[in-house]
Amino acid sequence: MFFLLRMTFWLGLVLVLLPTGSSHEIPASEVGASDAISAASATVGDLRQFCTRQPDACTVGSQVATTLGYKAQAGAKMVYDFLTERLAPKETGSLASGSSPSLKSAMTKSAPERASQNTLTPADLAPVWRGPATRKDTKHPAA
Repeated sequence: MFFLLRMTFWLGLVLVLLPTGSSHEIPASEVGASDAISAASATVGDLRQFCTRQPDACTVGSQVATTLGYKAQAGAKMVYDFLTERLAPKETGSLASGSSPSLKSAMTKSAPERASQNTLTPADLAPVWRGPATRKDTKHPAA
């Protein structure tokens, strides 16, 4: 329930801050800040009791909000994928493009200059420190 209230608040705030897009001016409002605050607090007080008065509407509203959240997430993923494809560099320097200048320059570089994987030798993989060597205890005769 509290999620719905927060979502409604932020959505309302975004809608208030969005430009109207029309060329004519909106007439000045005669509502003062104190009137708006008192109306908002009365609305919040009324909304707190909404789920106790209308439990079915609250349940359906919660399901609708969840569905809208999933749809918004899927839409954001689609936009992200679209922008990633459009803004990604066209040439990645992969081995598939044989005439790539970056590929040619990578092939002419010496081995230490090229970035590659699995280049460690067995000597590189061996641990450097082994700890103290174990001593064979000599038996001391009992005195």
